Amino acid sequence: MSGGTGNLFVIAAPSGAGKTSLTRSLLEREPELKLSVSYTTRPPRPAEREGVDYHFVTPQRFMELKADGEFLEHAHVHGNWYATSSSWLKGQVTAGHDVLLEIDWQGAAQVRRLLPDSVHVFILPPSLESLERRLVGRGQDDEATIARRLDAVREETRHCREFDYVIINQQFASAVDDLAAIVRTARLRAVQQCVRYKALIAQLT
Repeated sequence: MSGGTGNLFVIAAPSGAGKTSLTRSLLEREPELKLSVSYTTRPPRPAEREGVDYHFVTPQRFMELKADGEFLEHAHVHGNWYATSSSWLKGQVTAGHDVLLEIDWQGAAQVRRLLPDSVHVFILPPSLESLERRLVGRGQDDEATIARRLDAVREETRHCREFDYVIINQQFASAVDDLAAIVRTARLRAVQQCVRYKALIAQLT
């Protein structure tokens, strides 16, 4: 993605940690951010919309897209496949747009290797008990699924040290402020400012 001035923000979190709510609030605050819509083979949840929350595809179609090289990264999570469109993402960032990508730690690791300049943020719940309450409160999973997700939290959280930033989602408003601060900081990186303000810097030097 060299040549562009856009940032890629990678957000990961254990299931139920509030990642989706945080990113939606961040997008309302930062309208210039574009959300990368991932592909998935899981069925839509209530109120989820095609092309807005995910591109919902069959496992066969997913594998066809994967074979065609459409995916920047892909991962198998909780029995379903998830992936990020490489062509769309590269086009956005190369054009100078900032993009927000919600994925799990496995996908984040793939993106980090391919795009080392991307900014990685891991969201943690304030406690395991609060996470369980959120998962139960969503009413989307049965007890066995919730138990599996809680077991996965320990493995997922071990990878938080691989990220650039870690945010504890204890007070929602504060967590959104923290996310917005990371976005603003990334936009001020010298390598990108020197591209954006090339004419000014040339004049001043």
